Amino acid sequence: MKIINYVFIFILSCCVSCIAEENFNDWLNSFSLKAKNEGVSQSTINNVLKQARFLPNVIKYDRYQPEFYEDTKTYINKRVTKKRINNGTNLYISNKNIIKKIESEFDVEKELLLALMGIETNYGTYLGKMDIISSLATLSFDKRRSAFFSNELITILKLVDNKLIDQNILFGSWAGAFGNFQFMPTTIKKYAIDYDKNNNIDLKSIKDSFASAANYVNKMGWKKGQPCFFKIELSEKVPSKFLNTSAKKINHKKNLKNFKKFIKNYDEIKNYENYKTAIVTPDKEIVDNPNILAPAYLVFDNYELILKWNRSLRFALAVCTLKNSFTNEL
Repeated sequence: MKIINYVFIFILSCCVSCIAEENFNDWLNSFSLKAKNEGVSQSTINNVLKQARFLPNVIKYDRYQPEFYEDTKTYINKRVTKKRINNGTNLYISNKNIIKKIESEFDVEKELLLALMGIETNYGTYLGKMDIISSLATLSFDKRRSAFFSNELITILKLVDNKLIDQNILFGSWAGAFGNFQFMPTTIKKYAIDYDKNNNIDLKSIKDSFASAANYVNKMGWKKGQPCFFKIELSEKVPSKFLNTSAKKINHKKNLKNFKKFIKNYDEIKNYENYKTAIVTPDKEIVDNPNILAPAYLVFDNYELILKWNRSLRFALAVCTLKNSFTNEL
């Protein structure tokens, strides 16, 4: 009986997959017309877009991201390790002159650039192997964030059209991100730089990728020399309205001195009392305890800018933690 059930489930899953793929093909034909109407050439539609395949695993990855289910300690400890710090230091030593030049030119700390690359791709060792066009097409076909990914798909097709990106190297993350710093297509369009002036933006090269990341962070308004966050101990008297648990928007920003009575270790951070800050308790949204007050972080403008890069409280904490780890290493 069990064998019959397994066979039935297998056949049913195959049927569902076939139906989804058939619907995807219909969607692809319709989207091809949309792409043409938005200025994508017929050649790119035929040779790039229409080669897209439905990737069911991409839907699974979208529903099960570590930023959504790992607690902060686990998330950071997996990503900020001695090995990763050493690898970042070695990368810097091997490319010291160009990284220092980019740091000076864009007024962005080398430690931040190394941290972003380290968290995103482990210094280029994990760039992703997914067909980006198929990934973006699958996510555009899916209903959860169709508008967002449709815009990204149109953008990458236009970048290929304009010969700014080589279609033959478009392999990256399941979400359509690409290169050492995992740029989405709209980010490539707005901030990527052909730094070595070879008429090609290669986001897998040190020069183009570091300059593009530095340009992105600089244009977002990064404040060099200012902190991202401090870990704090909260009093039980802190009003819940001050506790930010979502990365969508950081609310209740105040000068640090206004939070003084709620922070037990205030003396450690009192030098920043006139800075605009907010309190983040990242685990309240995933831990089954509404009264949890730890871990808690006092975050600054620079932390909020990292959220523009990736809307995850834990991602931003990991980047800033790794950045701080390089302070005495470089």
